[in-house]
Amino acid sequence: MSKEIVYHRVLLKLSGEALAGPDGFGIDPYQAEEIAERVKEVCDEGVTVAIVIGAGNLWRGRTGLDRGMDRATADYMGMLATVMNALALMDAMERRGMITRVQSAIEMRAVAEPYIRRRAIRHLEKGRVVIFGGGTGNPYFSTDTAAALRAMEIGADVLIKATKVDGVYDSDPVKNPNAIRFEHLTYMETINRRLEVMDSTAISLCMDNHLPILVLNLWQEDVLRKAIYGEPVGTLVSD
Repeated sequence: MSKEIVYHRVLLKLSGEALAGPDGFGIDPYQAEEIAERVKEVCDEGVTVAIVIGAGNLWRGRTGLDRGMDRATADYMGMLATVMNALALMDAMERRGMITRVQSAIEMRAVAEPYIRRRAIRHLEKGRVVIFGGGTGNPYFSTDTAAALRAMEIGADVLIKATKVDGVYDSDPVKNPNAIRFEHLTYMETINRRLEVMDSTAISLCMDNHLPILVLNLWQEDVLRKAIYGEPVGTLVSD
């Protein structure tokens, strides 16, 4: 394994489903503990980690929209759900001995700090894990975009999109056994091919600010640790 750490500050983007139980919904404490253990491995290497988590395990806005719900209302409900996930993850991490802070883009001082960029950076400098809840605080923006935005704000070296697939494929590898995995893509290739890495707003934001995106399977053994040392894992999206 390479001796030099390539990525010293990481923004980890998790889907809400990463916390879900076998049926794909709810919060499974076992899953939260598994994620905490993987994050702890890289924190122990001296890497600072911030996290943005989605809410698909608790609320799918599309369901509401299909029934005629107002888009902004559906999005705000999703933002609130991300804070619930952030609190569950914080609890699992603190039981692993990690000092963790949750910051929310929507103020709810009883359960989370308000998002303040300089305070978040200070937490990271002190070796704390910072979990960002509440998305961007605005409707019409996904948690992918929130992850790209926060990564830029805290000066992350890479945005790691953690999934259950070991990279980006030209088609669905579950449905197509001959699907081809990409080791590297440019931002424009990702957008033009309409590959489902992140939404186009998030990818454009990363492209404009030259922030690499690494898509990997969080559940593969030792994958985060390999990633921070620059070993070839997953799919890298960059210039």
